[in-house]
Amino acid sequence: MGHNLPIVGTFGDGQLFAYHAGMKIGVFIERDGVLNQARVERQHQVSPVMLEEFKINMIVAPLLKKLKAAGLTIIVTTNQPGISRGYLMRRELDRMHDLLRRSIPSIDDLLICAHDDTDHCPCRKPKPGLFSEAAFKWRLNLDRSFVISDKWQDAEAARAVGATSLLINSPWIGSAHHDFVLPDFEAVVEKILTLQKTTAVAAG
Repeated sequence: MGHNLPIVGTFGDGQLFAYHAGMKIGVFIERDGVLNQARVERQHQVSPVMLEEFKINMIVAPLLKKLKAAGLTIIVTTNQPGISRGYLMRRELDRMHDLLRRSIPSIDDLLICAHDDTDHCPCRKPKPGLFSEAAFKWRLNLDRSFVISDKWQDAEAARAVGATSLLINSPWIGSAHHDFVLPDFEAVVEKILTLQKTTAVAAG
């Protein structure tokens, strides 16, 4: 009977979470700069604010299909403070995300934080609130989950919940903790599949 007991853990923000046998493994993916193109202004990425500006990196679609086929749950996360600041309309954001879901059907969920830095929101990355929300909704074991991004904020959120971070080499990875830095999205996916297989063999 003991194998059915939950394993209790604590997120980086102090929130308790219980893991049960049979929980899913998630792959959290930053949106801007990874799934869609983001222009660069003054050494910072700028998110698109209109559907016409939203250009999806379709090269990732077959790669995400491979992760999905391996039994992983695909969760897109994104900070979109433009909503709070007033220059991004929610309707326009919804149109972009409708297109993203239709173009990349492997995506299971898409979670956003619409707050500004000054709101001190627990779901605004690098805080791990979006990951915690997805873990509860999708029954994810965060200790065995993965985070893909080209930014240090996602790696920091991954560290807070015990997930493995895989960063695509970019000017925005910073010097914060990260588990892997790889040259491109394809290399990241192959690394996840290798790690997943190794973990499964060890668990067996």
